[in-house]
Amino acid sequence: MKVYCVIPTYNEEAFIAQTLNSLVQQTVVPDKIVVVNDNSTDSTADIIADFEKKHANISQVFNASENKHLPGSKVIRAFNKGFETLDDSFDIMVKLDADLILPDNYFERIIETFNKDPKIGMVGGFAYIEKNNEWVLESLTNKDHIRGAFKAYRKACFLEIGGLKPAMGWDTVDELLCRFYNWKIVTLEDLKVKHLKPTGATYDQSARYKQGEAFYTLGYGLLITTIASLKLALRKQKPLLFIDYLKGFFKAKSNQTPLLVSTQQAKFIRKYRWKKMREKFF
Repeated sequence: MKVYCVIPTYNEEAFIAQTLNSLVQQTVVPDKIVVVNDNSTDSTADIIADFEKKHANISQVFNASENKHLPGSKVIRAFNKGFETLDDSFDIMVKLDADLILPDNYFERIIETFNKDPKIGMVGGFAYIEKNNEWVLESLTNKDHIRGAFKAYRKACFLEIGGLKPAMGWDTVDELLCRFYNWKIVTLEDLKVKHLKPTGATYDQSARYKQGEAFYTLGYGLLITTIASLKLALRKQKPLLFIDYLKGFFKAKSNQTPLLVSTQQAKFIRKYRWKKMREKFF
Protein backbone atom coordinates (compact mmCIF):
# COMPACT_ATOMS: atom_id res chain seq x y z
CA MET A 1 0.00 0.00 0.00
CA LYS A 2 1.34 3.43 -0.94
CA VAL A 3 1.56 5.82 2.02
CA TYR A 4 1.58 9.61 1.59
CA CYS A 5 2.14 11.95 4.55
CA VAL A 6 1.40 15.65 4.90
CA ILE A 7 2.93 17.57 7.83
CA PRO A 8 1.68 21.13 8.50
CA THR A 9 4.55 23.01 10.17
CA TYR A 10 4.80 26.37 11.91
CA ASN A 11 7.92 27.42 13.85
CA GLU A 12 8.96 23.88 14.74
CA GLU A 13 12.75 24.28 14.63
CA ALA A 14 13.00 22.53 18.01
CA PHE A 15 11.19 19.38 16.87
CA ILE A 16 10.89 18.99 13.09
CA ALA A 17 14.25 17.22 12.67
CA GLN A 18 13.28 14.59 15.25
CA THR A 19 9.97 14.04 13.48
CA LEU A 20 11.54 13.65 10.04
CA ASN A 21 14.27 11.38 11.40
CA SER A 22 11.61 9.10 12.87
CA LEU A 23 9.94 8.94 9.44
CA VAL A 24 13.01 8.12 7.36
CA GLN A 25 14.05 5.42 9.85
CA GLN A 26 10.76 3.51 9.58
CA THR A 27 10.69 -0.21 8.72
CA VAL A 28 8.28 0.90 5.98
CA VAL A 29 9.16 4.40 4.83
CA PRO A 30 6.30 6.57 3.46
CA ASP A 31 6.38 6.93 -0.32
CA LYS A 32 5.91 10.70 -0.15
CA ILE A 33 6.32 13.17 2.72
CA VAL A 34 5.17 16.74 2.12
CA VAL A 35 6.12 19.24 4.81
CA VAL A 36 4.05 22.41 4.56
CA ASN A 37 6.01 25.35 5.96
CA ASP A 38 3.15 27.56 7.11
CA ASN A 39 4.84 30.97 7.25
CA SER A 40 7.45 29.96 9.83
CA THR A 41 9.72 32.76 11.09
CA ASP A 42 12.45 30.56 12.61
CA SER A 43 14.91 28.11 10.99
CA THR A 44 12.23 25.50 10.20
CA ALA A 45 12.65 25.99 6.43
CA ASP A 46 16.41 25.36 6.53
CA ILE A 47 16.01 22.17 8.56
CA ILE A 48 13.40 20.81 6.15
CA ALA A 49 15.59 21.78 3.18
CA ASP A 50 18.45 19.70 4.59
CA PHE A 51 16.21 16.62 4.70
CA GLU A 52 14.85 17.45 1.23
CA LYS A 53 18.37 17.29 -0.20
CA LYS A 54 19.06 13.87 1.33
CA HIS A 55 15.70 12.15 0.80
CA ALA A 56 13.89 12.05 -2.54
CA ASN A 57 10.54 11.30 -0.88
CA ILE A 58 10.57 14.54 1.17
CA SER A 59 9.44 17.88 -0.27
CA GLN A 60 8.79 21.29 1.25
CA VAL A 61 5.80 23.42 0.31
CA PHE A 62 5.42 27.02 1.44
CA ASN A 63 2.11 28.44 2.64
CA ALA A 64 1.36 32.01 3.69
CA SER A 65 -0.97 32.43 6.65
CA GLU A 66 -1.09 34.54 9.79
CA ASN A 67 1.78 34.19 12.28
CA LYS A 68 -0.40 32.79 15.02
CA HIS A 69 -0.89 29.26 16.29
CA LEU A 70 -4.59 28.46 16.10
CA PRO A 71 -6.18 25.02 16.27
CA GLY A 72 -8.08 23.61 13.33
CA SER A 73 -8.42 26.05 10.47
CA LYS A 74 -4.76 27.12 10.10
CA VAL A 75 -3.48 23.56 10.41
CA ILE A 76 -5.92 22.01 7.95
CA ARG A 77 -5.58 24.81 5.40
CA ALA A 78 -1.86 24.07 5.46
CA PHE A 79 -2.58 20.34 5.19
CA ASN A 80 -4.82 20.94 2.18
CA LYS A 81 -2.09 23.06 0.56
CA GLY A 82 0.25 20.08 0.82
CA PHE A 83 -2.41 17.59 -0.25
CA GLU A 84 -3.01 19.57 -3.46
CA THR A 85 0.60 18.96 -4.51
CA LEU A 86 0.22 15.17 -4.41
CA ASP A 87 -1.04 12.78 -7.06
CA ASP A 88 -3.99 10.49 -6.31
CA SER A 89 -2.17 7.15 -6.43
CA PHE A 90 -1.97 6.80 -2.64
CA ASP A 91 -3.68 4.02 -0.68
CA ILE A 92 -3.22 5.62 2.73
CA MET A 93 -3.20 9.34 3.53
CA VAL A 94 -1.55 10.39 6.80
CA LYS A 95 -1.80 13.75 8.54
CA LEU A 96 1.04 14.27 11.03
CA ASP A 97 2.12 17.03 13.38
CA ALA A 98 5.72 18.31 13.27
CA ASP A 99 6.49 17.54 16.93
CA LEU A 100 6.32 13.74 17.03
CA ILE A 101 8.62 10.77 17.32
CA LEU A 102 6.95 7.70 15.82
CA PRO A 103 7.91 4.15 16.78
CA ASP A 104 10.05 2.55 14.05
CA ASN A 105 7.31 0.14 12.95
CA TYR A 106 4.50 2.71 12.86
CA PHE A 107 3.65 2.50 9.17
CA GLU A 108 4.30 -1.23 9.01
CA ARG A 109 1.64 -1.77 11.69
CA ILE A 110 -0.75 0.73 10.07
CA ILE A 111 -0.56 -1.11 6.73
CA GLU A 112 -0.99 -4.52 8.41
CA THR A 113 -4.13 -3.25 10.14
CA PHE A 114 -5.70 -1.79 6.99
CA ASN A 115 -5.03 -5.06 5.17
CA LYS A 116 -6.92 -7.08 7.77
CA ASP A 117 -10.32 -5.56 7.00
CA PRO A 118 -11.41 -3.45 3.98
CA LYS A 119 -13.97 -1.65 6.17
CA ILE A 120 -11.30 -0.14 8.41
CA GLY A 121 -11.22 3.53 7.44
CA MET A 122 -8.87 5.06 10.02
CA VAL A 123 -5.95 3.79 12.10
CA GLY A 124 -3.67 5.40 14.67
CA GLY A 125 -1.59 4.89 17.79
CA PHE A 126 -1.57 6.65 21.16
CA ALA A 127 0.05 9.92 22.27
CA TYR A 128 2.59 9.97 25.09
CA ILE A 129 4.11 13.07 26.70
CA GLU A 130 7.16 13.40 28.93
CA LYS A 131 6.55 13.99 32.64
CA ASN A 132 9.23 13.68 35.31
CA ASN A 133 11.58 11.98 32.82
CA GLU A 134 8.96 9.35 31.94
CA TRP A 135 6.74 9.00 28.89
CA VAL A 136 3.12 8.80 30.03
CA LEU A 137 -0.17 8.56 28.15
CA GLU A 138 -1.41 12.06 27.30
CA SER A 139 -4.49 12.81 29.40
CA LEU A 140 -6.54 13.92 26.37
CA THR A 141 -6.34 10.45 24.83
CA ASN A 142 -9.45 8.26 24.57
CA LYS A 143 -9.08 4.62 23.59
CA ASP A 144 -11.61 4.94 20.77
CA HIS A 145 -10.25 8.23 19.37
CA ILE A 146 -7.21 8.86 17.16
CA ARG A 147 -5.43 12.07 18.03
CA GLY A 148 -5.33 14.74 15.35
CA ALA A 149 -1.54 14.73 15.60
CA PHE A 150 -1.30 11.41 13.73
CA LYS A 151 -4.18 10.16 11.61
CA ALA A 152 -4.02 7.55 8.87
CA TYR A 153 -6.95 7.24 6.44
CA ARG A 154 -7.79 4.62 3.86
CA LYS A 155 -8.16 6.46 0.55
CA ALA A 156 -11.82 5.50 -0.01
CA CYS A 157 -12.72 6.64 3.52
CA PHE A 158 -10.77 9.90 3.19
CA LEU A 159 -12.61 10.73 -0.04
CA GLU A 160 -16.04 9.73 1.25
CA ILE A 161 -15.84 11.96 4.33
CA GLY A 162 -14.80 14.84 2.06
CA GLY A 163 -11.22 15.14 3.31
CA LEU A 164 -10.40 17.26 6.34
CA LYS A 165 -12.48 20.29 7.34
CA PRO A 166 -10.51 23.53 7.88
CA ALA A 167 -12.10 24.26 11.26
CA MET A 168 -11.67 23.54 14.95
CA GLY A 169 -13.15 20.10 15.56
CA TRP A 170 -11.87 18.62 12.29
CA ASP A 171 -10.34 15.66 14.16
CA THR A 172 -13.69 14.85 15.73
CA VAL A 173 -15.94 15.39 12.72
CA ASP A 174 -13.73 13.12 10.58
CA GLU A 175 -14.31 10.20 12.97
CA LEU A 176 -18.01 10.92 13.35
CA LEU A 177 -18.40 10.98 9.56
CA CYS A 178 -16.40 7.75 9.38
CA ARG A 179 -18.99 6.13 11.61
CA PHE A 180 -21.84 7.78 9.69
CA TYR A 181 -20.57 6.08 6.51
CA ASN A 182 -20.03 2.76 8.37
CA TRP A 183 -16.24 2.80 8.37
CA LYS A 184 -14.35 1.28 11.30
CA ILE A 185 -11.81 3.19 13.42
CA VAL A 186 -8.93 1.23 14.95
CA THR A 187 -6.53 2.41 17.65
CA LEU A 188 -3.34 0.42 18.31
CA GLU A 189 -2.16 0.59 21.91
CA ASP A 190 1.28 -0.80 21.04
CA LEU A 191 2.03 2.20 18.83
CA LYS A 192 3.27 4.73 21.36
CA VAL A 193 3.87 8.09 19.71
CA LYS A 194 6.02 10.58 21.59
CA HIS A 195 4.28 13.96 21.47
CA LEU A 196 7.07 16.44 22.13
CA LYS A 197 4.90 19.51 22.67
CA PRO A 198 1.70 19.17 24.76
CA THR A 199 -1.53 19.89 22.87
CA GLY A 200 -2.67 23.50 23.16
CA ALA A 201 0.56 24.70 24.78
CA THR A 202 0.65 27.84 22.60
CA TYR A 203 -3.09 28.51 22.26
CA ASP A 204 -4.56 31.76 23.60
CA GLN A 205 -8.11 32.58 24.81
CA SER A 206 -9.47 33.09 21.29
CA ALA A 207 -8.42 29.52 20.54
CA ARG A 208 -10.27 28.28 23.62
CA TYR A 209 -13.47 29.95 22.40
CA LYS A 210 -13.08 27.97 19.20
CA GLN A 211 -13.60 24.71 21.09
CA GLY A 212 -17.13 25.83 21.95
CA GLU A 213 -17.61 26.95 18.36
CA ALA A 214 -16.55 23.47 17.26
CA PHE A 215 -19.18 21.84 19.46
CA TYR A 216 -21.78 24.07 17.79
CA THR A 217 -20.61 23.34 14.24
CA LEU A 218 -20.63 19.60 14.95
CA GLY A 219 -24.36 19.90 15.66
CA TYR A 220 -24.04 18.84 19.31
CA GLY A 221 -26.76 21.13 20.67
CA LEU A 222 -26.60 22.91 24.03
CA LEU A 223 -27.01 19.96 26.40
CA ILE A 224 -24.33 17.75 24.82
CA THR A 225 -22.08 20.81 24.49
CA THR A 226 -22.47 21.57 28.21
CA ILE A 227 -21.57 18.02 29.20
CA ALA A 228 -18.66 17.81 26.73
CA SER A 229 -17.32 21.22 27.80
CA LEU A 230 -17.38 20.31 31.48
CA LYS A 231 -15.71 16.97 30.83
CA LEU A 232 -12.95 18.51 28.70
CA ALA A 233 -12.29 21.37 31.13
CA LEU A 234 -11.97 18.96 34.06
CA ARG A 235 -9.75 16.63 32.06
CA LYS A 236 -7.43 19.56 31.34
CA GLN A 237 -7.64 20.45 35.06
CA LYS A 238 -8.74 23.98 34.16
CA PRO A 239 -12.42 24.27 35.24
CA LEU A 240 -12.73 27.89 34.02
CA LEU A 241 -12.27 26.68 30.44
CA PHE A 242 -15.87 25.48 30.75
CA ILE A 243 -17.01 29.13 30.58
CA ASP A 244 -14.84 29.85 27.53
CA TYR A 245 -16.25 26.82 25.72
CA LEU A 246 -19.85 27.88 26.38
CA LYS A 247 -19.07 31.46 25.31
CA GLY A 248 -17.69 30.07 22.06
CA PHE A 249 -20.81 27.96 21.54
CA PHE A 250 -23.20 30.87 22.02
CA LYS A 251 -21.06 33.18 19.91
CA ALA A 252 -21.19 30.69 17.03
CA LYS A 253 -24.94 30.29 17.49
CA SER A 254 -25.47 34.07 17.54
CA ASN A 255 -23.39 34.47 14.38
CA GLN A 256 -25.29 31.60 12.72
CA THR A 257 -21.96 29.92 11.93
CA PRO A 258 -22.51 27.19 9.29
CA LEU A 259 -22.37 23.59 10.53
CA LEU A 260 -19.59 21.29 9.36
CA VAL A 261 -22.13 18.53 8.79
CA SER A 262 -25.52 18.06 7.17
CA THR A 263 -28.79 17.96 9.14
CA GLN A 264 -28.89 14.18 8.75
CA GLN A 265 -25.28 13.84 9.90
CA ALA A 266 -25.89 16.14 12.89
CA LYS A 267 -28.82 13.97 13.96
CA PHE A 268 -26.62 10.87 13.71
CA ILE A 269 -23.86 12.60 15.72
CA ARG A 270 -26.21 13.56 18.57
CA LYS A 271 -27.61 10.04 18.70
CA TYR A 272 -24.11 8.57 18.71
CA ARG A 273 -22.93 10.94 21.47
CA TRP A 274 -25.91 10.09 23.70
CA LYS A 275 -25.24 6.39 23.10
CA LYS A 276 -21.59 6.75 24.18
CA MET A 277 -22.60 8.68 27.30
CA ARG A 278 -25.15 6.04 28.30
CA GLU A 279 -22.51 3.34 27.88
CA LYS A 280 -20.25 5.13 30.36
CA PHE A 281 -22.89 5.67 33.02
CA PHE A 282 -24.98 2.48 32.77
